[in-house]
Amino acid sequence: MTVRSLHLLGSPVLRQRAAPVARVDDAVRRLVDDLFETMRAAKGVGLAANQVGVAQRVAVVDVGEEHPPPLVLINPVIVERSPEIEIAEEGCLSIPEIFGDVERAQRVVVEALDRDGRPCRAEVGGYKARAVQHEIDHLDGVLFLDHLSAVKRSLLVAKWKKARKGKKGFLKEVTPEPAGEL
Repeated sequence: MTVRSLHLLGSPVLRQRAAPVARVDDAVRRLVDDLFETMRAAKGVGLAANQVGVAQRVAVVDVGEEHPPPLVLINPVIVERSPEIEIAEEGCLSIPEIFGDVERAQRVVVEALDRDGRPCRAEVGGYKARAVQHEIDHLDGVLFLDHLSAVKRSLLVAKWKKARKGKKGFLKEVTPEPAGEL
């Protein structure tokens, strides 16, 4: 497994609609493993392939809950959304230190392929549902900022640009924390 660099706001791949995975093979399974490794090293709860520069419809979600366990979402489709909505703060590994209140369905049912290419279906609610919707948005080239009012979005983008002043490029190296001593 490899910890990959994260693509940051401004990287064109984040606005690209990811292509469906034609066949789940070793390369896709390696990508899934790398996504989990990178997400955990960056202390995230979800990660989409385009956030590491791969425009394929692959995402992972792990909010620390056991049921359902961490999700592998290959070619995910939300087939059902609850009418109940929830507004909560979201952030994104590709836009560090920027947060905004986003409205999402409280519960969703998602269908996808798992790490072995088998069809799977998961019903998730609360924080996990929010993370699933956030990651699928990434696969469609949509960022959480796009769900905010124009005024709020421009304020946050201005804050982002100010924080990035003098920094070049759209990649961020992720360094896992060293393991603690026994």
